[in-house]
Amino acid sequence: MTILLLGSGGREHAFAWKMLQSAHCTKLFVAPGNAGTASIAHNVALNPSDFESLKVFVLTEKVEMVVVGPEDPLVKGIFDFFLNDALLKDIPVIGPSKVGAQLEGSKEFAKEFLVKHGIPTAAYDSFTKETVEEGCLFLETLEAPYVLKADGLAAGKGVLILQNLAEAKEELRNMLVHEKFGSASSKVVIEEFLDGIELSCFVLTDGKNYKILPTAKDYKRIGEGDTGLNTGGMGAVSPVPFADAVLMEKIESRIVKPTIEGLQKDGIIYKGFVFIGLINVKGEPIVIEYNVRMGDPETEVVIPRLKSDLVELFKAVANESLDQVSLEIDSKSATTIVLVSGGYPEDFEKGKEIIGIDSVTDSLVFHAGTTLDHGKILSNGGRVLAVTSFGEDFESATKKSYQNIEKLNFDRMYFRKDIGFDL
Repeated sequence: MTILLLGSGGREHAFAWKMLQSAHCTKLFVAPGNAGTASIAHNVALNPSDFESLKVFVLTEKVEMVVVGPEDPLVKGIFDFFLNDALLKDIPVIGPSKVGAQLEGSKEFAKEFLVKHGIPTAAYDSFTKETVEEGCLFLETLEAPYVLKADGLAAGKGVLILQNLAEAKEELRNMLVHEKFGSASSKVVIEEFLDGIELSCFVLTDGKNYKILPTAKDYKRIGEGDTGLNTGGMGAVSPVPFADAVLMEKIESRIVKPTIEGLQKDGIIYKGFVFIGLINVKGEPIVIEYNVRMGDPETEVVIPRLKSDLVELFKAVANESLDQVSLEIDSKSATTIVLVSGGYPEDFEKGKEIIGIDSVTDSLVFHAGTTLDHGKILSNGGRVLAVTSFGEDFESATKKSYQNIEKLNFDRMYFRKDIGFDL
């Protein structure tokens, strides 16, 4: 089967690595891919959100399945584009419909869905430029810290958590009036702050049936001890040590099942991943947010722990037979550490030569922001590489990743040395 995978990050390299282990995958294209995917699959210089160009390519190369990595094409409606085209409608797209993708595309849509279906979440309200002063008054009714979320997509950086009321009001005005996150913050959701420890639950669904994938916890902030600016993610561990059987039963019964049933009740077509961002408050799981694709860098620890054939799972998603496929998970723990460009998530330089990848042993190196230039691997983004290792527990896995990172180098390379510090 010829498959097209959309995206260019560490998530996509991990997907490609796993999908190529399947007997069902005879040819894999990645659009646009990176230096890592170029070494194992066929990179194609296509924009994942340019649907017309994708159509031409899919028909020319006789692609039989499209797997969508990032959120942008999903929010823009790639699933519907294929479904409504006479020539494409029989080619399955792994990802939700445009309406389903609003669970990530609009924080307000997600909050309304959660409340409607009785799924536990923080108290909230949403505001626009016209109601910015009402938003400031709403902030006064809450206790610090204050949570502001850009309603639209802001590449994982549109959430601010502020301790000071005056600063929260100023940032609300910056987001709404001064368009701090562009059109993504034309509407802002203000949310009650929940005090607990976060984790992510990943679900694969065919719209009726579902499989719960391994849990993971990622580390978003650039600085050690979870300080500094938000990034796309600096590392992740799987499984989450505190996600015991009791907590997982609560997550499934109170959150996962009502989510899948809610999609069905609302008539929302959904064939793909549901990433549920949770917070564990004194043993009670509460939803912080939905994403409609796998997380990055969580994919780099979740997917390597799957023993099952990923393409077989995707085929079952496409034909709504996920209940007939078994999901096998490796009991070992996995940790990934992300190596980033100096200056990230603010200004950083690209084009730095990366050395040492071939000398890494007993760890997986997933490429995120990399490119090939005359045989040299160069940095091509803020997050550059993710080093994933297995161990009997997350500490031993983490230790192995750090040992292998010592073999890697590029100019101004930076990584957090405390992944898993709070576990």
